[in-house]
Amino acid sequence: MNGPGGYGEQLARAFLIREGFRIVEMNYRFHHGEIDIIAEEGEVLVFCEVKTRTNDRYGAPELAVTLQKQRQIRKIALGYITVRGLHDRVCRFDVVAVRMGSGTPQITLIRDAFR
Repeated sequence: MNGPGGYGEQLARAFLIREGFRIVEMNYRFHHGEIDIIAEEGEVLVFCEVKTRTNDRYGAPELAVTLQKQRQIRKIALGYITVRGLHDRVCRFDVVAVRMGSGTPQITLIRDAFR
């Protein structure tokens, strides 16, 4: 985990823990893709995509979770559910946007960001 993205994932992980999530896995790889954080919030299995930006030159971090990226995350999540035999679990997809400019990083959690 190098660079702003890796640091952003560390910040997101700590943030989610403070919010009451239980981290299940970090950087889960399946075929040619990865889900940054898999966590549980209560009984819900949460697949989290973390997007980190040092500035908004290319737009807000959450806007980087395009339809194509959403499709990829859903495929990886389905692989995770299948491999682990978790078909009976309620799941959702969250986005954690991390803005790291000058000063304290700003972290925004978007619950149920896409379906």
